[in-house]
Amino acid sequence: MGNGAVPTLGLPHSRTARRRTPLASSRPASLRSCSPPLLQVSTSSMALVVMCGQPCSGKSAAAACLAAALRSSSPDLTVRIIDESSLHLGRNDSYKDMVVEKNLRGVLRSEVDRSVSRDSIIIVDSLNNIKGYRYELWCLARASGVRYCVLFCDTEVDHCREWNSNRQEKGEPSYDSNIFEDLVRRFEKPERRNRWDSPLFELFPSRDEIVETAPLIAEAVSYLTKKVDSKTRDVKVLQPTIATQTVRTTEANSLYEMDKATQEVVNAIVEAQSCGLGLAVNKISIGPNLPTINLQRSVGLPELRSLRRTFIKLAGQYSLSGPPPPTDADSAKRMFVDYLNREVGA
Repeated sequence: MGNGAVPTLGLPHSRTARRRTPLASSRPASLRSCSPPLLQVSTSSMALVVMCGQPCSGKSAAAACLAAALRSSSPDLTVRIIDESSLHLGRNDSYKDMVVEKNLRGVLRSEVDRSVSRDSIIIVDSLNNIKGYRYELWCLARASGVRYCVLFCDTEVDHCREWNSNRQEKGEPSYDSNIFEDLVRRFEKPERRNRWDSPLFELFPSRDEIVETAPLIAEAVSYLTKKVDSKTRDVKVLQPTIATQTVRTTEANSLYEMDKATQEVVNAIVEAQSCGLGLAVNKISIGPNLPTINLQRSVGLPELRSLRRTFIKLAGQYSLSGPPPPTDADSAKRMFVDYLNREVGA
């Protein structure tokens, strides 16, 4: 760290440890039983449940039944439903065109990202009709290290259309006909072979009554609340990769300062290169008492963003086993500039 270099995450190597590894099985049974399990025992339920189905297919009713059944199974369990209405968003306004629909997915994803944790169950009650979006939600669950499942309301389109018309007549929340037909046409059915659609619980609201005591609701509750240890095979808790693990810090604003500082460096480089009218800018100063950026060529904004993401990831990986990221902007800028000079410097 004294030279400004960004350390990389290293694993210690021990010859003694390698020699002792084959002898592990020869230890007494009483000692082997004291070995830590491969997977830590889960003492509380934590999960992300993604509702999926055509518009007006019974998703909200199924989500409410699941939430009630979960609370009945454990009164201390925290269960939250995230949907359009909880964010004060209307159905027609949220799906009237592709731009606002994309914004809606972004708002829902951000709310899920803020809410998912290891002490609650989050139910996303929305269409979730695009497999790419379900994959993004699966990634959020993996990054948080929680359980994940999809609850699919498999309802025939004719029934959905009829239920939507009935809601329109009653003045209840519904979809305009053109919006409804567009959503039906673009629906991507979940497939249990996809990891972001698995495990998949299929409900049939047009055929079976959806109540708290329904067999499939009970099966989902069992999956979401069952205690997990190293011998459990029927419940999968997603494990975060090293790139998605939460970084340990001693200051709450460490990551914020690093993000802000590196962005300021990127902005300074872009501004300097734009002032150069396309010519290569070899030396860029970002402030007093800070190293100079020495570029051997012009670097575009996409490449700068990629370098910035890689730097933050490397710093986060190191902080998992070493000191936390710097808490002041100048130290973060100094580290980032040193990294840039090594990657694209003259």
